[in-house]
Order: sequence, then structure tokens, then C-alpha cells
Amino acid sequence: MKKYQEMSREELVAEKEALEAEYQKIKEQGLALDMSRGKPAADQLDLSLPMMDVLNSKSNFKSENGMDLRNYGCLDGIPEAKRLVAGMIGCKPENVIIYGNSSLNVMYDQIARAMYDGICGNEPWCKQGKVKFLCPVPGYDRHFAITEHFGIEMIPIEMHADGPDMDAVESYVNNDPLVKGIWCVPKYSNPQGVVYSDEVVRRFAALKPAAKDFRIFWDNAYAVHHLYKDNQAQILEILSECEKAGNPDIVLEFCSTSKVTFPGSGIAALAASEANLADIRSQLTFQTIGYDKLNQMRHVAYFHDIDGLNAHMEKQAELIRPKFEMLNELLTKEIAPRGIGTWVNPLGGYFICFESLEGCAKEIVAKCKDAGVTMTGAGAPFPYGSDPKDNVIRIAPTFPSLENLAKAAEVFVVVVRLVSVNKLLEK
Repeated sequence: MKKYQEMSREELVAEKEALEAEYQKIKEQGLALDMSRGKPAADQLDLSLPMMDVLNSKSNFKSENGMDLRNYGCLDGIPEAKRLVAGMIGCKPENVIIYGNSSLNVMYDQIARAMYDGICGNEPWCKQGKVKFLCPVPGYDRHFAITEHFGIEMIPIEMHADGPDMDAVESYVNNDPLVKGIWCVPKYSNPQGVVYSDEVVRRFAALKPAAKDFRIFWDNAYAVHHLYKDNQAQILEILSECEKAGNPDIVLEFCSTSKVTFPGSGIAALAASEANLADIRSQLTFQTIGYDKLNQMRHVAYFHDIDGLNAHMEKQAELIRPKFEMLNELLTKEIAPRGIGTWVNPLGGYFICFESLEGCAKEIVAKCKDAGVTMTGAGAPFPYGSDPKDNVIRIAPTFPSLENLAKAAEVFVVVVRLVSVNKLLEK
């Protein structure tokens, strides 16, 4: 198969005409397929249905600490839930606070509190001038939406195969006191599936921030979301690494069971040093008397421990792995030989990050939508929605059925080929 860059103009024109005819036929099918968000499919949600039966009116509603789960109290979570979450992310249970159902909400709250109340006795960010946040790109659009909402200046940091460009991170963090944080998805990153290397984690832990109130926002969203039982990425545990480096307070780690059990009905958590936890608890007392302890116990009663949770995630992987493999095979067959796109086949997480020829992403997404396939907006994985190369597209394969995903993928391939031909003909 010939690369498009090696074709003559006549060959490209013939290819364009054939693809336009194929694209028109697709549009006439009236498809309505959605690959816009990384949501679990219905069969994944079905796996968690038995969790709805583990508590009933005859259940024991006492926590091991004697707390009556039906009543007020227990500000930072029951000990059983802390152990379960600690097993997910590899930290100590005493470093964990259990929240409600959304880790994104916890991250938003942490930024909001830093803005109006400050961190650990430091001056509120809103009184310090134009504060800044580092944003590894491509990254998670909802992270960027939070910082943009608060008017925080976002600085893109290039992602490498082993994590963010740490030379750039160190330069900003260690020298600019207005740099207050960095967004990180360290394992199976959104959207590239990058896994931070040991060296990158250690360099994060060894940062020497110019700002005393700088924090790493370590969103360990995909800690247990492996695709393969025998090939699972591992990362260093960030809290212990920070402690070893003499920086115990530099990191706030977030996680949830949103894509483990039921999105919107899971449990979220934050892990941090004792100094950070004490500061957070002092603020939480004004916000809540305690989160949903019955839901915390429901998760514990269902999984029992981290081994039970891991066994559940193996079942999840069996459902979504064929979707990732089908996409990888199709792109390998139809896109790679033509030289019009690259991607990384991830070992876990929820996304595939596709990089087209420069200047093509917006057009690809628009043409897919016109053909009945909705994708994440081009530019979404970048601060302010601005992709400087206009070539990054986040593919979310989990939500559609395998049959519908195959249809959507065929549309995507035709559109990528058509837009690429047009881009080369412009030259």
C-alpha cells in the first residue's frame, strides 16, 4: 500500500473521488453513533448490579469503629473504605479522605479553597496576582476547564512517552512563585495512555517549588484500569516518594470508583500528607457533616478488599479489550501504511489518542459528525481548546457496542483518508 505522500497528484485526485463517493454513501445511512466521552457501556455497568443487593434492612450498619452508618458523623470516611481506596492507589489508609461520588468535584473544591482560603495557612491565590498552572498536553479537558473557570493562567507542557517534559516542569516550578500547581494523570493518561516512568515520578517528588503553596494535582483516575492481566503498568507510589525526597506536602492525589462501579454513584477519595489532611479537614467541617457512609460500606461489602476489586476489573477488561484491539487492528491496516496518522496502543485507561496530519483534526471531527459519528471536539485535550498543530483527536471506544464501534471506526478511517488527501492536494 502506497503512502499518500508518495502519490502523484493524479493518484491523489483519483483517491479523493473514490473516497468522496464512499463518504456520501455513509452519510445516506443516517448513522447516530457516539464516541465523544469515556463512559462505561451498559454491559460494564451490569457487572456491578449485585452491589445493589449487599445492603438491606437486615444488614449490620455499624462500621468497625463503632459508627452508626445511618446517622451523621465520620467526616473523612469509614476505615474500611479507606483501606479499599488505599489498596487501589498503593498508599497508607491513614493518608486517605473518602468523599462523595466524584473526584472531579474534589479537585474543583481544592482549587476553589486555594483561591479563596489558601493552602496550609498561605495567602489565598486570589490575592497573589495572576497565578499559573502547568498543563501537560494532550490532557484531560475537564482539568483545564476547572483552572480556566477560576481565571488561572494555563501553561502547556509537552508530554513525552514517559510523562511530562520534566526539564520544563522543573524550570517553571522551581523558579516562578506564581506557578501553583500541575495537572497529572500518571497512569494510562487521558488521552494518550502514557505511564509515568520511575524517573519522572522521582523528579516530581524532588521538585523545589518557588511557591510554598504549590501542589501536584495527581489524578490517579486509571490506577486499576488495565486491559491485560499479564501486562499491567506499574508506577511508583507518589506520597511515599515525596516523603523520601523531603517534600511530604507537595502532592494531592485523587481517585474514584466512577469507572469501577457506577459513574455518579461511586466513591471518590483524596490522599495526602497529614499536614494537608489537617488543613482540608478544617475546611470540610464548614462544608459537610460527612459523606454517604452507606455507599462507602456498600462498596466494601461488595469488594471486601483490593483483591475483590481487581477481580472485578479483570471482568471489565474482558469487555473493553476487544474494542481497543479492533480499533488498533483497523488503524494499523488502513491508516499506518498510508502515512496519515499515528497513535499509541495503550495497556489501559479509556482512550486512544490519534494524531493526524497537521491541520486536519477539526475537519476530521466535523466530517465525522456530518456522517453521524460524534467525537470529542478537536482541541479539547489542550488549554483553552487550542491545539497548535490541529492534529490531536481523542477516541473514546468504551461506550458503543462492539458492532457500533466497528461502524464508527470505519467512518473515522474513511474521513481521515479523505481529509488527508485534501490536505495534501492543497500543497
